[in-house]
Amino acid sequence: MIRIGTAGWSIPKEHACFFPAEGSHLERYAGALNAVEINSSFYRPHRRTTYERWATSVQEDFRFAVKIPKAITHERHLRDATDRLEQFLMEVDGLGPKLGPLLVQLPPSLRFENGVADSFLVELRDRFTGGIACEPRHDSWFVPAVEALLKDLRIARVAADPAPVPTAGDPGGGRGLSYYRLHGSPRIYYSPYDAERRAEVAGKLARDAVAGIAAWCIFDNTAAFAAAGDAIATKNLVRLRIDDG
Repeated sequence: MIRIGTAGWSIPKEHACFFPAEGSHLERYAGALNAVEINSSFYRPHRRTTYERWATSVQEDFRFAVKIPKAITHERHLRDATDRLEQFLMEVDGLGPKLGPLLVQLPPSLRFENGVADSFLVELRDRFTGGIACEPRHDSWFVPAVEALLKDLRIARVAADPAPVPTAGDPGGGRGLSYYRLHGSPRIYYSPYDAERRAEVAGKLARDAVAGIAAWCIFDNTAAFAAAGDAIATKNLVRLRIDDG
């Protein structure tokens, strides 16, 4: 399954015509796209019952990716995070079978530190058997030893745009999952993507699917409301590629 969505489920008025007119924002969003990335979990915890309510609002084949809290990644820097990780996993379990990958986005200044980063990732994998995508942004993460660790743990390295280091634009780590995270370029979080770039992304998603790789694509260029339009256009391009064989 190829999953395409946005960071959050807001529906800008300029793209509202692509979504059903009735229902809550989440219900309408899920009527047009099959995945979403929950970013609000990065800033604050949500009750398990909130996740349960969200899960009941969408169709059976819809999936939620959920961003791990900044209390773990940006405040504790992956150290001594067991208590917060346990709380987070208990909360997101409310999504049940509609829970997709967990996203671990790391601050640009966070180096890979032996005994800290690897210990956290091992603990996370021990506690969670589903998909995990890691978005490192410090160049110390883009070395063969870390790549081997991610492969061993079946943790995908996010393919990010713009790429903070040259190899960050391609998927890495465990290759059972591709997780493309498109932040807008040239102006991060604001710029929409042009037709050529969307076609390129659609081609990568289709090739991943043919190879048996679960392919996710999340548009995070939400600041000027471009993400929804990019997601819908990319979904349509993927459908055309699949229909054409």
